[in-house]
Amino acid sequence: MIAPGPTLETARLILRPTAEEDLDGWASMMADPEASKFIGGVQERPAAWRGMASMAGSWAIKGFGMFSLIEKSTGLWVGRIGPWMPEGWPGTEVGWGLHPSAQGKGYAVEAGVAAIDWAFDALGWTNVIHCIDPDNTPSQRVAERLGSYNQGPGRMPPPYQDLPIDIWGQTREEWRAQRR
Repeated sequence: MIAPGPTLETARLILRPTAEEDLDGWASMMADPEASKFIGGVQERPAAWRGMASMAGSWAIKGFGMFSLIEKSTGLWVGRIGPWMPEGWPGTEVGWGLHPSAQGKGYAVEAGVAAIDWAFDALGWTNVIHCIDPDNTPSQRVAERLGSYNQGPGRMPPPYQDLPIDIWGQTREEWRAQRR
């Protein structure tokens, strides 16, 4: 079963809604201390399943959620990226989290371009943000490569209200101007 929603493709990736078959990759990513450090921390498989189910629920309830990233060459689940805006969120986010095996390959930027295009074109968003921990330099670099800039400190909703974040982002007009 796959959550309802579109499938997008890039040169190396398939972006599709969450599916039950994603659990092994999702749980492996959330079990890795470095990969999960800024996206909720290490979780055991049952907690990872609940997080994955939350993403599938977002697709069903809101009509969007982060896409599962599937590597075309291997068929493996390699991460999640895309629109995310749970209750109380500081804005219309396009966020990401990559499995350790997929980091350093440019996948976040490649998939980020497709996800931001989709958020602006299909969802009609007028801006996107990225909630990034001030110590998360790799995500800051991804945001910069996507054309986003640091807009200053932000605040997450409970139970994450005490986590430090900076809001990175850009408007639809800024995005379209840089893509020309």
